[in-house]
Amino acid sequence: MITKRIIPCLDVRNGRVVKGVNFEGLHDVSSPVELAAYYSDAGADELVFYDITASFEGRALFTDILRETAGQVFIPLTVGGGINTLEDFDRVLRCGADKVSVNSGAIRNPELIGEAAKRYGDQCVVLSVDAKRVDGQYRVFAKGGREDTGIDALEWIRQGIDRGAGEIVLNSIDTDGVRGGFDLEMLDAVCSFADVPVIASGGAGCIEDFVTLFQSIPRVDAGLAASIFHFGQVAIPDLKRVLRERGIPVREERRKTF
Repeated sequence: MITKRIIPCLDVRNGRVVKGVNFEGLHDVSSPVELAAYYSDAGADELVFYDITASFEGRALFTDILRETAGQVFIPLTVGGGINTLEDFDRVLRCGADKVSVNSGAIRNPELIGEAAKRYGDQCVVLSVDAKRVDGQYRVFAKGGREDTGIDALEWIRQGIDRGAGEIVLNSIDTDGVRGGFDLEMLDAVCSFADVPVIASGGAGCIEDFVTLFQSIPRVDAGLAASIFHFGQVAIPDLKRVLRERGIPVREERRKTF
């Protein structure tokens, strides 16, 4: 079994980290700069920063708060939100991002995936997919989960990988914020064909949910969560300790050097 990654997610709106349930009812949590520093010190393997209203509001991602956040991070940083062009890739990479996540922009222009992979390398391009069950089908949603595109999520992920996406983040809208466990059925369907890393997002409520995720679907590369980390229900060092005890390999915590 490959080493598993633990990834906190910062959903940012108007410069503040927020969290809701099923992508709705967002509430203020904290400063992304403060949380980034905390998670970098706490042993997170990577960090994800989403400007969650950029696409819906039709604007570019706010770079000032991103630059401040990136300055606090000593781990890989993935950034998404309002990524529609190669110029948007350039902008967030210059602000300190290591990888760029595309979602609504790729749906509007699928060629963006291949163009970005060619310029920056596959490892830089993360395809983030917000998916929900509709009439027995996994359906892709855009604009922060507000718009049903009618696109089959599994087919869209296949196309994204073929075009050059080097990583998939599967966000289950059905389980988001519910804390009832990851969407194992949807994840298993994606992992049955994906030949790039798959990150599970949406539904983590306790340490045992991560254990179940990695034991049930060994091909999942990472578990991403937000509220359980933000509100202190789960501490990353405790999570990694339990995973090791259960025979699931995780990376050693990084420590700052002064």
